[in-house]
Amino acid sequence: MKKTPLAHAMAALLLASPVLAQQNTSADSQNEDIEKVSVVGVRARLYEAGMLKDTVQKTEVVSDSLMEKLQASSLTDAISISPGVRVNNECSMCGVKRVMLNGLRGEHTTVLVDGIPVYTMMSGFYGLDAAASSGVESVEIARGAGASLIAPEAIGGTINLVTKKAIENGVTVDLSAGENGYKKGSLVATGLANDDKTRVTFSAQYDDRDQYDGDNNGVSENPELENKVATLFISHDFTNQDSVHVRANLADSEIFGGPTGTSIGEVLNDYYADPDFESSSLFEDDDVRNAYIGKGWETTEWIESERKELYVSWLHDFGDQLNMTLVASHNDHTQDSFYEGFVYDADNEMDYFDARFNWNVVDDHLLTFGLDTRMETLDSQTNSDTDDYVSDSFDYDTLGFYIQDSWYVNQDLELNVAVRIDKVEADFTDPAKPGTEIDETIVSPRVDIRYDHNEQWTSRLSAGRGYRAPLSFFESDHGILDAGVGFEINVDELERSLSVNYALSYLGEALSLTTSLGYTNVENLAVLSENEEGVPALDQLTEDADVFVSDVVLSYHLTDDFTLGFTAENYVYSDQFKQSYGVVPVEQRAIFTADWEIKGWDVYAAATWVGSRDLSEYGTPEAPTFDAAGLLPMSTNAPAYWTVTTKVSKQITDTFSVYVGANNLFDYTQVDDMETPLFYEDGGYDVAYIYGPLRGREIYAGITVAL
Repeated sequence: MKKTPLAHAMAALLLASPVLAQQNTSADSQNEDIEKVSVVGVRARLYEAGMLKDTVQKTEVVSDSLMEKLQASSLTDAISISPGVRVNNECSMCGVKRVMLNGLRGEHTTVLVDGIPVYTMMSGFYGLDAAASSGVESVEIARGAGASLIAPEAIGGTINLVTKKAIENGVTVDLSAGENGYKKGSLVATGLANDDKTRVTFSAQYDDRDQYDGDNNGVSENPELENKVATLFISHDFTNQDSVHVRANLADSEIFGGPTGTSIGEVLNDYYADPDFESSSLFEDDDVRNAYIGKGWETTEWIESERKELYVSWLHDFGDQLNMTLVASHNDHTQDSFYEGFVYDADNEMDYFDARFNWNVVDDHLLTFGLDTRMETLDSQTNSDTDDYVSDSFDYDTLGFYIQDSWYVNQDLELNVAVRIDKVEADFTDPAKPGTEIDETIVSPRVDIRYDHNEQWTSRLSAGRGYRAPLSFFESDHGILDAGVGFEINVDELERSLSVNYALSYLGEALSLTTSLGYTNVENLAVLSENEEGVPALDQLTEDADVFVSDVVLSYHLTDDFTLGFTAENYVYSDQFKQSYGVVPVEQRAIFTADWEIKGWDVYAAATWVGSRDLSEYGTPEAPTFDAAGLLPMSTNAPAYWTVTTKVSKQITDTFSVYVGANNLFDYTQVDDMETPLFYEDGGYDVAYIYGPLRGREIYAGITVAL
């Protein structure tokens, strides 16, 4: 019997994601969950027909159940132990996180919401810690260039946040608190109306963490982070052929790192009282391990941002063979920030439009084609008084056509062939930068193949080309810090990538296993440098850079109630890629998980091992020292380390549960090795000598009420 597209979709998710298996309980409980799903709208019917979503490529899925086990507050928490994913902390002061897929840099990852690009350049830099986990049904991770028809710039891959859909009336409230000022509260409410044709989900979340100073020298290794997020999602089926989705999101975030025992108000008042002041020494004996004695503002990094997102999606079903989806989205990300005396304020806006058609030409061919356009602007202002100051403001516009043929060759073989043609313009708009830096028409092909060897074994092969326009110093290892003298932008080419990924999956009754190989080559890779006058410069490499990644992920059900998981990863970077990293990435990582669910108890634990690295091989400081005189060198060897997270929850009644857990249970941080992220190089002070965790143990407890 010929497999349906629905069968292919289910097989893709199950075979490609052993992590997903860790979340699941017994088959009986799964069936109970399935029976609760009674709402089937226009979109659900078309998903089941295989006419809306391409699932042939390997995709890891993180469910809301696993996010709960991880006590994830944000997107970065939720995906932190997913295979092929590295959440890199790239600044001890501002705590900025970069999500790396397949070993590539953070700017090579595209974040989508319900398959729609709504994250701007700046949102992808400071917005990921403010992407709340509440109201998110799952996170889908697809690695490799061309992983999405509408995101060709995703050289590393895509991360798609799937909004929770209302299937019943209900309210869930979750409250928790713990060490180091940890606080988290969330509410998720769902409702149905108009004979279930209208479905509403509202979610709100507040979370907060204090600064963390592990070596007690008066300067934090991890900043205070406060987030406030609210999301409203409405879907309505007007007819049996028409459905509309509307999603609005508002996120406020404040980050404050640097001096401890003070407030941002006190710091700014002190700065504006005497902005030209400069301490003769920042630390006792000019050693970063000693007590901080400088002015508070001289190490302060404060970022306050507001992100407004809105998208509208209209689906029209023309019949059994054709449907159309029209999408419009808008994102406005504003930022007010203070970097050790440098004031940087910016407004980053993006509008996106997409018209997509799915045409079931014949029984075995599904043709997807459409047009999309993206228009993004960045307008920045600073307190620089340098006459030669050049800003990093830009206009970025793309117009693309895409087409894909999904061919179900036979019951064992599925083949997707796709191509995009894009007109790309990137213009740095400062008056000192006349002309348009990038104006190209570019073709990006992609192919995905899925082959079922038998009922247990499946192979997946993907190959594709992608592109990306280097747009800002924000994406290049904190180039904003030294920007009081302006920016030099030497970018006139798109980054171009070639990516090949292969995965072999096994699905048995107790064991699921996936092993993967991935290779990515990047031309014209953007790197941060400095010109002779000390001005930060955004340049591009003349030589190609590449990275090779291999990983294996397995899940084994010892019993219906007890599951063990294991992930092992290895990354091999070319010298060109290594030198482009300002913060050392992971080379080897292993993750062990255990999940036991029985009689209302859920015990979850994850232990992560990261291998040692030679920091001198990367674009980290060449000769970092603890002291300003350069006499006390820091180690260039990053030792291996372990971290453990665990959570125990108990269902007290049908509506009430309690839990307790710990992040970084054994309290390991980088400063335990006497290797602070603070350093001097050539007498200059910096904050990003990072190779390990910068926040210590965080024990917490909480309650959940579901009505």
